[in-house]
Amino acid sequence: MTNTKTTNKERSKSEAKAEAIIKGAMQEFLKHGYAAASMDKIAKTAKVSKATVYSHFGDKESLFSAVVQDLVKDKFQTVMGLQKPQSLEQEPKIVLSQIGMRMLENTRSDRNFQDFVRIIIGESGRFPQLAQAYVRNIAKPGIEILSQYFKAHPELKLDDPEATVRVMVGTLVYFVILQEMLHGQDILPLENERLVNTLTDLITQHQNC
Repeated sequence: MTNTKTTNKERSKSEAKAEAIIKGAMQEFLKHGYAAASMDKIAKTAKVSKATVYSHFGDKESLFSAVVQDLVKDKFQTVMGLQKPQSLEQEPKIVLSQIGMRMLENTRSDRNFQDFVRIIIGESGRFPQLAQAYVRNIAKPGIEILSQYFKAHPELKLDDPEATVRVMVGTLVYFVILQEMLHGQDILPLENERLVNTLTDLITQHQNC
Protein backbone atom coordinates (compact mmCIF):
# COMPACT_ATOMS: atom_id res chain seq x y z
CA MET A 1 0.00 0.00 0.00
CA THR A 2 2.77 2.38 0.95
CA ASN A 3 4.67 1.55 -2.23
CA THR A 4 1.57 2.31 -4.32
CA LYS A 5 1.12 5.69 -2.66
CA THR A 6 4.79 6.48 -3.13
CA THR A 7 4.67 5.48 -6.78
CA ASN A 8 1.57 7.61 -7.41
CA LYS A 9 3.16 10.57 -5.67
CA GLU A 10 6.34 10.23 -7.70
CA ARG A 11 4.34 9.91 -10.93
CA SER A 12 2.33 13.00 -10.06
CA LYS A 13 5.51 14.93 -9.30
CA SER A 14 7.07 13.80 -12.58
CA GLU A 15 3.97 14.85 -14.55
CA ALA A 16 4.00 18.26 -12.85
CA LYS A 17 7.63 18.75 -13.85
CA ALA A 18 6.89 17.70 -17.43
CA GLU A 19 4.02 20.19 -17.57
CA ALA A 20 6.26 22.95 -16.20
CA ILE A 21 8.93 22.14 -18.79
CA ILE A 22 6.41 22.26 -21.65
CA LYS A 23 5.08 25.61 -20.46
CA GLY A 24 8.61 26.95 -20.05
CA ALA A 25 9.58 25.69 -23.48
CA MET A 26 6.53 27.35 -25.02
CA GLN A 27 7.54 30.68 -23.50
CA GLU A 28 11.11 30.37 -24.74
CA PHE A 29 10.17 29.22 -28.24
CA LEU A 30 7.69 32.09 -28.59
CA LYS A 31 10.21 34.59 -27.24
CA HIS A 32 13.38 33.48 -29.03
CA GLY A 33 12.35 31.09 -31.80
CA TYR A 34 13.45 27.48 -32.06
CA ALA A 35 17.14 27.99 -32.90
CA ALA A 36 17.83 30.54 -30.18
CA ALA A 37 15.85 28.81 -27.42
CA SER A 38 18.38 26.81 -25.40
CA MET A 39 17.70 23.95 -23.02
CA ASP A 40 19.42 26.05 -20.32
CA LYS A 41 16.92 28.88 -20.78
CA ILE A 42 14.01 26.44 -20.88
CA ALA A 43 15.16 24.78 -17.65
CA LYS A 44 15.51 28.16 -15.95
CA THR A 45 12.05 29.28 -17.07
CA ALA A 46 10.53 25.97 -15.97
CA LYS A 47 12.43 26.17 -12.64
CA VAL A 48 13.93 22.72 -13.01
CA SER A 49 17.45 21.45 -13.67
CA LYS A 50 18.78 21.01 -17.18
CA ALA A 51 19.22 17.32 -16.42
CA THR A 52 15.50 17.08 -15.60
CA VAL A 53 14.60 18.59 -18.97
CA TYR A 54 16.76 16.05 -20.79
CA SER A 55 15.50 13.15 -18.71
CA HIS A 56 11.90 13.96 -19.61
CA PHE A 57 12.28 14.86 -23.30
CA GLY A 58 15.70 13.74 -24.51
CA ASP A 59 16.50 16.65 -26.82
CA LYS A 60 15.16 20.00 -28.02
CA GLU A 61 13.46 18.55 -31.09
CA SER A 62 11.49 16.06 -28.98
CA LEU A 63 10.58 18.83 -26.57
CA PHE A 64 9.35 21.00 -29.44
CA SER A 65 7.20 18.13 -30.67
CA ALA A 66 5.77 17.71 -27.16
CA VAL A 67 4.91 21.42 -27.08
CA VAL A 68 3.10 21.09 -30.42
CA GLN A 69 1.11 18.12 -29.10
CA ASP A 70 0.22 19.96 -25.90
CA LEU A 71 -0.74 23.11 -27.79
CA VAL A 72 -3.25 21.36 -30.00
CA LYS A 73 -4.54 18.62 -27.68
CA ASP A 74 -7.55 20.45 -26.30
CA LYS A 75 -7.96 22.65 -29.39
CA PHE A 76 -8.16 19.62 -31.69
CA GLN A 77 -10.74 17.95 -29.47
CA THR A 78 -12.80 21.13 -29.40
CA VAL A 79 -12.59 21.96 -33.10
CA MET A 80 -13.45 18.45 -34.25
CA GLY A 81 -16.18 18.05 -31.63
CA LEU A 82 -14.55 14.86 -30.34
CA GLN A 83 -15.52 15.61 -26.76
CA LYS A 84 -19.11 15.02 -27.96
CA PRO A 85 -18.84 12.26 -30.60
CA GLN A 86 -22.60 12.20 -31.09
CA SER A 87 -22.33 15.62 -32.74
CA LEU A 88 -20.70 13.92 -35.73
CA GLU A 89 -23.92 11.98 -36.29
CA GLN A 90 -25.81 15.12 -37.31
CA GLU A 91 -26.57 16.18 -40.87
CA PRO A 92 -23.32 16.86 -42.83
CA LYS A 93 -24.19 20.49 -43.49
CA ILE A 94 -24.57 21.12 -39.75
CA VAL A 95 -21.44 19.17 -38.81
CA LEU A 96 -19.23 20.87 -41.39
CA SER A 97 -20.57 24.31 -40.49
CA GLN A 98 -19.87 23.71 -36.79
CA ILE A 99 -16.37 22.41 -37.43
CA GLY A 100 -15.57 25.33 -39.73
CA MET A 101 -16.83 27.95 -37.30
CA ARG A 102 -15.06 26.37 -34.32
CA MET A 103 -11.79 26.20 -36.23
CA LEU A 104 -11.93 29.85 -37.27
CA GLU A 105 -13.06 31.11 -33.86
CA ASN A 106 -10.38 29.12 -32.02
CA THR A 107 -7.44 29.89 -34.29
CA ARG A 108 -8.28 33.55 -34.95
CA SER A 109 -8.51 34.33 -31.24
CA ASP A 110 -5.43 32.35 -30.13
CA ARG A 111 -2.37 34.59 -30.55
CA ASN A 112 -0.01 32.02 -29.03
CA PHE A 113 -1.10 29.46 -31.59
CA GLN A 114 -0.61 31.92 -34.44
CA ASP A 115 2.84 32.92 -33.16
CA PHE A 116 3.80 29.28 -32.81
CA VAL A 117 2.75 28.57 -36.40
CA ARG A 118 4.89 31.55 -37.46
CA ILE A 119 7.87 29.91 -35.76
CA ILE A 120 7.20 26.60 -37.49
CA ILE A 121 6.94 28.26 -40.91
CA GLY A 122 9.94 30.50 -40.28
CA GLU A 123 12.17 27.66 -39.11
CA SER A 124 10.93 25.02 -41.57
CA GLY A 125 13.73 25.69 -44.06
CA ARG A 126 16.49 24.92 -41.57
CA PHE A 127 14.51 22.47 -39.44
CA PRO A 128 12.02 20.59 -41.65
CA GLN A 129 11.33 18.17 -38.80
CA LEU A 130 9.57 20.98 -36.92
CA ALA A 131 7.11 21.46 -39.77
CA GLN A 132 6.66 17.70 -39.92
CA ALA A 133 5.74 17.67 -36.22
CA TYR A 134 2.95 20.15 -37.02
CA VAL A 135 1.73 18.09 -39.97
CA ARG A 136 1.89 14.86 -37.97
CA ASN A 137 0.10 16.17 -34.88
CA ILE A 138 -2.35 18.72 -36.31
CA ALA A 139 -2.97 18.39 -40.04
CA LYS A 140 -2.90 14.60 -40.44
CA PRO A 141 -5.35 13.65 -37.63
CA GLY A 142 -7.87 16.27 -38.76
CA ILE A 143 -7.68 15.26 -42.41
CA GLU A 144 -8.03 11.57 -41.53
CA ILE A 145 -11.09 12.07 -39.31
CA LEU A 146 -12.88 14.30 -41.82
CA SER A 147 -12.00 11.93 -44.67
CA GLN A 148 -13.59 9.07 -42.73
CA TYR A 149 -16.63 11.23 -42.06
CA PHE A 150 -17.05 12.10 -45.76
CA LYS A 151 -16.63 8.46 -46.80
CA ALA A 152 -19.36 7.52 -44.31
CA HIS A 153 -21.77 9.89 -46.10
CA PRO A 154 -22.09 8.73 -49.72
CA GLU A 155 -25.15 10.99 -50.10
CA LEU A 156 -22.68 13.86 -50.48
CA LYS A 157 -21.65 12.28 -53.80
CA LEU A 158 -18.01 13.28 -53.47
CA ASP A 159 -15.71 11.85 -56.15
CA ASP A 160 -12.65 12.20 -53.89
CA PRO A 161 -13.45 12.63 -50.17
CA GLU A 162 -9.82 13.10 -49.07
CA ALA A 163 -9.12 15.76 -51.69
CA THR A 164 -12.36 17.50 -50.67
CA VAL A 165 -11.18 17.55 -47.06
CA ARG A 166 -7.90 19.12 -48.11
CA VAL A 167 -9.73 21.80 -50.08
CA MET A 168 -11.89 22.54 -47.04
CA VAL A 169 -9.05 22.62 -44.51
CA GLY A 170 -6.75 24.48 -46.88
CA THR A 171 -9.36 27.19 -47.43
CA LEU A 172 -9.86 27.67 -43.67
CA VAL A 173 -6.12 27.69 -42.90
CA TYR A 174 -5.37 30.17 -45.68
CA PHE A 175 -8.17 32.41 -44.44
CA VAL A 176 -6.65 32.52 -40.93
CA ILE A 177 -3.17 33.19 -42.33
CA LEU A 178 -4.43 35.97 -44.61
CA GLN A 179 -6.71 37.67 -42.08
CA GLU A 180 -4.69 37.30 -38.87
CA MET A 181 -1.05 36.38 -39.49
CA LEU A 182 -0.68 38.61 -42.56
CA HIS A 183 -2.93 41.30 -41.01
CA GLY A 184 -5.26 41.41 -43.99
CA GLN A 185 -8.58 41.71 -42.19
CA ASP A 186 -8.81 45.47 -42.82
CA ILE A 187 -7.68 45.14 -46.44
CA LEU A 188 -9.79 42.10 -47.38
CA PRO A 189 -12.53 41.91 -44.74
CA LEU A 190 -14.76 38.83 -44.72
CA GLU A 191 -16.93 37.39 -41.96
CA ASN A 192 -16.32 33.86 -40.71
CA GLU A 193 -19.95 32.95 -41.44
CA ARG A 194 -19.76 33.95 -45.11
CA LEU A 195 -16.71 31.81 -45.74
CA VAL A 196 -17.98 28.79 -43.81
CA ASN A 197 -21.48 28.93 -45.31
CA THR A 198 -20.13 29.18 -48.86
CA LEU A 199 -17.64 26.36 -48.30
CA THR A 200 -20.28 24.14 -46.71
CA ASP A 201 -22.74 24.82 -49.54
CA LEU A 202 -20.14 23.85 -52.13
CA ILE A 203 -19.40 20.54 -50.40
CA THR A 204 -23.01 19.57 -49.74
CA GLN A 205 -24.61 20.93 -52.92
CA HIS A 206 -25.31 17.47 -54.36
CA GLN A 207 -26.59 15.96 -51.11
CA ASN A 208 -30.29 16.10 -52.01
CA CYS A 209 -29.97 15.74 -55.77
